[in-house]
Amino acid sequence: MIDALRDGGIRDASVLAAMQAVPRHVFVEPALASRAYEDVALPIGHGQTISRPSTVARMLETVLAGVPAARRGAARALEVGTGCGYQAALMAALFADVVSIERVRGLHDAARHNLRPLRVPNLRLVFGDGRLGMPTSAPFDAIVVAAAGDRIPEALLEQLAVGARLLAPVGDGRKQALHLVERTAPDGWELTVLDAARFVPLREGTT
Repeated sequence: MIDALRDGGIRDASVLAAMQAVPRHVFVEPALASRAYEDVALPIGHGQTISRPSTVARMLETVLAGVPAARRGAARALEVGTGCGYQAALMAALFADVVSIERVRGLHDAARHNLRPLRVPNLRLVFGDGRLGMPTSAPFDAIVVAAAGDRIPEALLEQLAVGARLLAPVGDGRKQALHLVERTAPDGWELTVLDAARFVPLREGTT
């Protein structure tokens, strides 16, 4: 998998190291464990999927590029959409402090179960509406949204530190693209539309 990521253009050594260290098979159903290191999305229940390794690596590399090297040892990150917990574990290997929010109780509980053996002390899992972010832990040096809405929630933009990056898929079930937002000033944000994407919908509330 790591060789395939390198061949696909992933260059950040810390991202590759995290992908090497975090066992993806722990986060998929036992019946699918033999496919855990293929570059495919896999079902995790509740109508959700674990994203392709190449997609996860690209997203992490993109947001991490906005964090100065001198800041990485103290950087704080937010994930919206914990899912099975895989990307949260990777983020915890890259950032000093990570908060991950999941709105589906069954997935939140499954992620907690999956992550328990890995003992990740700098990761906090929260059951709640990810569209609201986590204002008590803001500002964040990076925000990754793992579900697609018709727009990026204003609350998440406000919780981004100046100079930091947010990456989120935007669009509907037929057409989505990754949107990269960098906060350039207390009242300024810069948007770049990246590649086409395909993610589950970003919904409000909890279930």
